[in-house]
Amino acid sequence: MGANGNAPVVIKRKKVVAAEGHHGGAWKVAYADFVTAMMAFFLLMWLLNATTEKQRKGLADHFDPSVPITRASGGGDGALSGDSVLAEETLARNGVGATSPQEFEQNAADIRATDDAAFRDLEDRLLGRGAEALLTENELRHIVTRITDAGLVVEVFSLPDAPIFAPAGDAPTPLLDRLLDVVGRLFALTTNRVAIDGHSRSRPVVLRDNPVWDRSIDRAGLARDALEEAIEAGRIHRVTGHADRQPAIAPPMALRNDRLELTLLRREAE
Repeated sequence: MGANGNAPVVIKRKKVVAAEGHHGGAWKVAYADFVTAMMAFFLLMWLLNATTEKQRKGLADHFDPSVPITRASGGGDGALSGDSVLAEETLARNGVGATSPQEFEQNAADIRATDDAAFRDLEDRLLGRGAEALLTENELRHIVTRITDAGLVVEVFSLPDAPIFAPAGDAPTPLLDRLLDVVGRLFALTTNRVAIDGHSRSRPVVLRDNPVWDRSIDRAGLARDALEEAIEAGRIHRVTGHADRQPAIAPPMALRNDRLELTLLRREAE
C-alpha cells in the first residue's frame, strides 16, 4: 500500500513482434532449397533418359576433378568425336592401347572386321569378281585364296602342264613373275605385314642329297625379292621354307605341291 492508502500502479509493457503471425522468413529458404533439389532431381532423370552412355560419361567426367590426369572422355562433339586425347575409345581406335579387357577386345574385333573387309576386296580384285580382271583365266588356274585367322593367304602353285618353277632348278618361270607382280601390286594397297612360305614336292628318298629344304627356302627368297619391288622391305615379316612337310594334295610328289603361300597378315590389337 502507498502512503496515502492506495495500491501501487503496475505498468506492463508487451513486446510485439511484427512478423509473428508469419513465423519469420526461414520457411522461404527451406522451400527454395526443396524446389531446387526437386529441379535437380528431375533434370537428372531427364538427362539419364535423353543421353547416351558416352554422353553420360562425358558429363560425369566434367565434374570429376581428376579428369586432367586420368584417361577420360571429354563428352563433347568436337574434332575428336566427343573424346579427349586420352579417352579409352580414342586410344583403342588409334592403336595406342586400352586400359580394360573390354576395350582391348572391342579394339581387336574392330581391327579384325576392318581387315576382313579389306581382304575380301583384295580377293575380288585378284580373282576379277565384279571388276576388271587383273589375270587371264589361264593364269587364275594357278591361284587360290582363303581368309584365315592369320590373314589373307594367296597360294600360287604349279600345274602338270604349267609349272611355276624351271624344271632344272628353282628359277621362276615368266608365269610366276607375272603372278608375283600382280600380287605385289595388290599388297601395296595395304599397310599390313607379309609372310612368305615356300613349299616343295617330295623327291625320291633314295636321293643322297635331298634338295627339298634348300628349294623351299630359295623359292621363298625369290618371292620376297619380287614382292619388295612393290612393297617396302620392312613389311616382310618372315620368310620360311617348309620343304615337303606340308603337302597341299596327295601324293606328296605331285607337282601341285610346288607352291608359294603369300599371306597378308592381320593387324594386331595393342
